[in-house]
Amino acid sequence: MWQKPWGYKEGFAICGGLFLTGTFLQITIGKCELSILSYPMNVCVGVLYLVILLLIYAFSQKSYFIRWMGSCQAAVSSMVSVAMLTVVMGLIRQVKSDVPLLGAESWLGFSQMLSACSFVLLFLWMITLLGLTTIRRIHHFRWCDFPFVLNHLGLFLALTGAILGNADMERLRMTTKTGQAEWRALDENQKMRELPLAIELQDFTIDEYPPKLMLINNETGEALPSKKPENLLIEENFHTGRLLDWEICIEKKIPLAASVATQDTLNFVEFHSMGATYAVYLKAVNNKTGQQREGWVSCGSFMFPYKAIRLDDQTSLVMPEREPRRFASEVKVYTESGRRDSATIEVNKPFELEGWKIYQLSYDESKGRWSDISVFELVRDPWLPVVYTGIWMMIAGAVCLFALSQKRKEDNT
Repeated sequence: MWQKPWGYKEGFAICGGLFLTGTFLQITIGKCELSILSYPMNVCVGVLYLVILLLIYAFSQKSYFIRWMGSCQAAVSSMVSVAMLTVVMGLIRQVKSDVPLLGAESWLGFSQMLSACSFVLLFLWMITLLGLTTIRRIHHFRWCDFPFVLNHLGLFLALTGAILGNADMERLRMTTKTGQAEWRALDENQKMRELPLAIELQDFTIDEYPPKLMLINNETGEALPSKKPENLLIEENFHTGRLLDWEICIEKKIPLAASVATQDTLNFVEFHSMGATYAVYLKAVNNKTGQQREGWVSCGSFMFPYKAIRLDDQTSLVMPEREPRRFASEVKVYTESGRRDSATIEVNKPFELEGWKIYQLSYDESKGRWSDISVFELVRDPWLPVVYTGIWMMIAGAVCLFALSQKRKEDNT
């Protein structure tokens, strides 16, 4: 070992040394705080890092070690080492970086892998090798190296952009109410932040799946059958169905209903206003015993209680809460620059404005479809264009590599 030419043994030895050095630093000074790399510190660090890479490459002719850093053996050993720690990260439950670790768990830092000194040193080693290799190919550029440069430079931009922009990424939670403009949001530490934009909730809508009927155990509340619960979906044309030994026949449906207490029972009437619930009047007949039950069944709402039918001593027929199929918010967004936009925001369909992405997150689940509150997640990552640029460069490099390989095959034939 350590006799020229260096190979994989020396590469893995260097990676092992970096891992041990990182572990020692983790024990003595603690984990790496990437939060310090916020603007403008991350820009300064990025520029300084590029200058250092160029200076290192300038001395490559005088140092065998620097020339070896651009070899395949150095690259493979570094990638394997980082990949091994990545696998460990996937096998160990990760906790937030602001959660303190105690005892042996803090020595290695595997529960906070992205902040562990050993991972940071190995990752820095890998992107340094990547950067030097890219600089060398650019310095001795030939057109046949164009796909190689695109792939490696794109990967370098994506990785460094993700690391340097980590501290600048903002993820906030805003709660809005119908008819009111809101410009304040909570960060991950539950601290209130005032934003350069405001969101006014115009309307909130929910599309729900059809209601269901199911049987439950009166003592445990468990859905029946216990291992594989059955249910009846009350669609528009549904009238009769069967649950276990009970034949269910629906006689009346009221999509928007309110419960009205009479002298000896609970009745449901049409109610086209906030808080209305879904109710059905049905008959249930047991095919084995001939026992019959009839009455109203409803899932209830925040204004009206649910209503079930007790079929026998062990079983009741209930209508669980309706499940949302789609929920969306119609909003107006105002910015400090004077811009005003209207948008419909729903799950997986965010609205983007001046570097902010606004996602539909939640609503007042206690009110369901009548919710007048909508919760949004606002995400801002100013370094995302750098990462996307790197990804598109890698895609372009792959396309160019495929095109050149096809051309070489044609030339050979």
